[in-house]
Amino acid sequence: MTKSNDLAQAIIGCKNGDSKCFSQIVDMYASRCYGYFYRLTGNNDVSDELLSELFVKLVEKIASYKGGSFDGWLFKIASNIFHDYLRSKQRRKKLLDVQKEQLESQFTEPKQSDNEQIDKLQIQLTRLDTDMRELIMLRFYSELSFKEIALMRSEPIGTTLAKLHRGLKKLRELMEG
Repeated sequence: MTKSNDLAQAIIGCKNGDSKCFSQIVDMYASRCYGYFYRLTGNNDVSDELLSELFVKLVEKIASYKGGSFDGWLFKIASNIFHDYLRSKQRRKKLLDVQKEQLESQFTEPKQSDNEQIDKLQIQLTRLDTDMRELIMLRFYSELSFKEIALMRSEPIGTTLAKLHRGLKKLRELMEG
């Protein structure tokens, strides 16, 4: 059976209340979704909390899934959860500034690590605005297609491509600087 067939069967099972199918979907998506949240927040505890909330929402909303890209549907919910989190804390700017300061202070300390490039990437990602950072995470970390991202964001694909191009160009400049 292919991955898409397994996913289709798991979705049907979830809609019928089968907890094993729900566990199967969690197994399929937990690491990608956690990575998405972690790259946006830089915080393990917050990422765990948002991931838990995502899977609770999955149980609540699975009946509203009517086909199409399940990845796009699930990451749209994840994106909404992330934005709700930022709004509910009323600290969007403060959260990003604190995260930036923490990462910059970590960057200034000498560090001998095989992961220095990844650390630098994480730091440079915090310097992008939230929208650009999220677009990059949706495309490259969450592995959504340009079409799925454009549909999720309710914008023309050309707009999505242009924004992503600008974000990658800015990130490249930051990484080289």
